[in-house]
Amino acid sequence: MTKEIRIGNVTIGGANPIVLIAGPCVIESEASALKAAGSLKEIAGEAGIPFIFKSSYDKANRSSLDSYRGPGIEKGLRILKKIKDRFGIPLLSDVHCRSEIKKAAAVLDVLQIPAFLSRQTDLISEAAKTKKVVNVKKGQFLAPWDMENIIKKIEKAGNRNILLTERGVSFGYNNLVSDFRSILIMKRCGYPVIYDASHSVQLPGGLGEKSGGEREFIAPLALAAAAAGANGIFIEVHEDPRKAPCDGPNMLFLKDLKSLLIRIKKIERAVK
Repeated sequence: MTKEIRIGNVTIGGANPIVLIAGPCVIESEASALKAAGSLKEIAGEAGIPFIFKSSYDKANRSSLDSYRGPGIEKGLRILKKIKDRFGIPLLSDVHCRSEIKKAAAVLDVLQIPAFLSRQTDLISEAAKTKKVVNVKKGQFLAPWDMENIIKKIEKAGNRNILLTERGVSFGYNNLVSDFRSILIMKRCGYPVIYDASHSVQLPGGLGEKSGGEREFIAPLALAAAAAGANGIFIEVHEDPRKAPCDGPNMLFLKDLKSLLIRIKKIERAVK
């Protein structure tokens, strides 16, 4: 049994229900972010799944210099705070460098360490010192048991509010593959494990100046993760991913989310 982690009005891990972490990849505008948050809260509520909103104020790990990154930390955090105040939703977003952690921690409930930065000791330690929940996305280059060393870095800072996320492992050029043993192996570390169904179908750099993705596999992989005992499912969602400025090919259509969540709940009940 994994440790229970409290995130605002949501508790993840232990015997608690599976949690949804969802939102558009990146904040496009205040209006679109507020609309997405309201819609997602309603859909998750109807499906009976606790919900944490995710959207990035800055996507620093981009394929190209010309890729859209978001509104930046100042404007982005103002928008995220407005979402929290209006909807009462816990917030998760990426942090990429130590200098932004203090500002981010003042608004966010979960500081997320991106996969490419999952071995950056100074960044992880600084995030841990805030005592906020730290979600570390397992690097595409790491084995699941390698996460034990990352956990020790966070614990050494006196923080045991930890989430681990599986998002696939590099499998040749521009491709990722999911090994669902990873969920079980990482849960042995004692902390809740999230499955990122969006970035697991990503084709990193697959379109040359930007990443591709295979959206059609989000649903089956999310269902498989629920069956494997994931404590939470991470899905990037957009009203129309084809028009999204960032990671569109691996985002789920908003209209398809509710039916997927209902199926996830059915699998969770069957497994438990």
